[in-house]
Amino acid sequence: MILSLLEKAIASRTALFDSPHESAFRLFNGFAEGYPDLAVDIYGRTLVIHNYADDPDQNQILIQELTHHLQTSLKNWLRAGILKTRNAKVQEQKKGQLIFGEKPDTKIREHGVWYAIDLTLNRDASLYLDARHLRKWLIENMRDKSVLNTFAYTGSLGVAALAGGASLVAQNDRNRQSLNLAKDSYSLNGFPIHKKDFIAQDFFPTVAKFKSTKQFFDCVIIDPPFFSTTSKGKVDLENDSARLINKVRPLIKDGGILVAINNALFVSGQQYMQTLDYLCRDGYLNIQELIPVPEDFTGYNQVGAPIMDPAPFNHSTKIAILNVKRK
Repeated sequence: MILSLLEKAIASRTALFDSPHESAFRLFNGFAEGYPDLAVDIYGRTLVIHNYADDPDQNQILIQELTHHLQTSLKNWLRAGILKTRNAKVQEQKKGQLIFGEKPDTKIREHGVWYAIDLTLNRDASLYLDARHLRKWLIENMRDKSVLNTFAYTGSLGVAALAGGASLVAQNDRNRQSLNLAKDSYSLNGFPIHKKDFIAQDFFPTVAKFKSTKQFFDCVIIDPPFFSTTSKGKVDLENDSARLINKVRPLIKDGGILVAINNALFVSGQQYMQTLDYLCRDGYLNIQELIPVPEDFTGYNQVGAPIMDPAPFNHSTKIAILNVKRK
């Protein structure tokens, strides 16, 4: 069964297979395409298998069959494979272990831009495939603009903004290791690296400092994790996303742009739209457009219903572009 589902998924994505094999995309979305416990991604010439089963051992034989099938069908170019086990007891298995090949890819190319990757950096794969269309939007809309990328992680959204001609990009994330990967992306693209533009600090004091020094940006990107608590503050996208957006609004110039992302699985599209409409009620914010998640990530030939209806978005990763006016 899984192999027939996989073949159908591959056939739907033939246009995404580039001849240099430098791109990244979701090869199989099991939740939407018939096997909820598995997802399969391609990063360059590396296969990444995500095992989401509550009991990870129950999928082992199936994963071996799937891996052998893909090694055979993609043998002309596939050179490495990684298995990420979401509910493993060992952290290294959650982050991912090499199951074939010698060395996974360390970079991919998307819309003509290079992104450094570390496929075992975390439980994810260090580059979010659901944000591909947003990166393209930033490339097309950030020329000569100053940008603050908060919760930047490995900085891919900021890299896209720079590739689009942004005059300044400040990357803010608590994790210095993630920001170092952003610097690798800069080097791959020949972008200058200025130490002051990489702020390895909690979101809340970073925003407070910019506010106190009256430093404003043409665009602020806010892409927080679903939930996080530090000594500096709490992030809760399910119950309190409006508060985070209000934290960054004072940093945006008149006529500027706010890119607001909510990836909470249990927040429906209508709920998030209600939050945005509430924030827009005073006329100083206005929804310009919604950015869809790529279809390879949402899944073709969908047979599984989402936990919460994402409409008017097409995925639980809900991306909105808002125009900002200042008082």
